Amino acid sequence: MNKTRLILLPGLDGTGELFAPFIEALNGFPTQVIAYPADRAMNYAAHEAHVRAQLPRDEDYVLLAESFSGPIGIGIAASQPPRLQGLILCATFAANPLPVFGPLSRLIGLLPVPSMPPRLAEPWLYAGRGTPQLRRMHAAAVSRVAGKVWSSRVAAVLAVDARAELARVNVPMLYLRARKDRLIPASASRAILDARPDVELEEIDGPHMLLQTEARACADAVMRFIASTRN
Repeated sequence: MNKTRLILLPGLDGTGELFAPFIEALNGFPTQVIAYPADRAMNYAAHEAHVRAQLPRDEDYVLLAESFSGPIGIGIAASQPPRLQGLILCATFAANPLPVFGPLSRLIGLLPVPSMPPRLAEPWLYAGRGTPQLRRMHAAAVSRVAGKVWSSRVAAVLAVDARAELARVNVPMLYLRARKDRLIPASASRAILDARPDVELEEIDGPHMLLQTEARACADAVMRFIASTRN
């Protein structure tokens, strides 16, 4: 029997390069990273279409959607593609996690908002668990993404609402919750779990960049979940 492939959808940077520690912790399990264009402003619908075009057609797979990619993973799973076996949501949301800023989504989409320098972003993303290697990886990934792309993605987050799609997902789901997440409030994960009590919850003691700082714990949880989808 062929192994299920794990499809990785990245966070706000969209490069997929920050998955490296997590992929290493998977010890050779088949993965595919779907990166997003670093030079093209896109809304969530365009990101979803970009991912759909690259999904496996001849093998089973599980989607893992990190942070920004949560609504993309939910949208794809809601359409019930035939080879999808499960959906993993990591430190993410189904709808705008910061509704107080929702009215600013159109304005932000029009402004050339630069990325936050990694040094300033670190307390929000790594909460003191950053390493020199992670800092270098983060800086390199951020440098590859155009300012207009950051603006369009932040605007998309502030306008998104995939709760109706969440209700239509019919594959097993796992939520990886970062206990020390300073970026995505706990209300975002609670909203998903309240709407879908069947979602399996795995809480891991780590910051928003959970797959990077707690790669082994995340890999163990993901492998258990994938194994359960085969039963």
